[in-house]
Amino acid sequence: MKFTFLEHTADIKFKAYGGTVNELFENAAEALSSYLSHGDKIKSKKGKTIQVSGTDYESLLYSFLDELIFLVDAENFVTARADVQLRGFNLKAELYGDETKGYDLDHIKAATYAEMYVKKTPKGWEAQVVLDV
Repeated sequence: MKFTFLEHTADIKFKAYGGTVNELFENAAEALSSYLSHGDKIKSKKGKTIQVSGTDYESLLYSFLDELIFLVDAENFVTARADVQLRGFNLKAELYGDETKGYDLDHIKAATYAEMYVKKTPKGWEAQVVLDV
């Protein structure tokens, strides 16, 4: 399982999973895109490279998701999938996606630190995220 949405009273909450921390971040990006597009498949027509950094995995995940939200709002680019490479708390991602035109997308205001965690488990990696809508 890549991700699962959880109940939340006002915002969007999900858990993402991965065998590696890179895969965890890739699946978190997919969860964000799945919410934006109501589960409809986003086409991978265009590519884009981004880089973000943090001081720990939580701040890195926050920065990564915030950048994906920024791309929707400022550059009309919605991510279908991401190939993530981490070096310490520096992330470089090759994003594949499409222009927002032609998709009925929901709006996300921002990622939040509320209830956020990133941890290694016996089964791999797990993160919990709340998105402000």
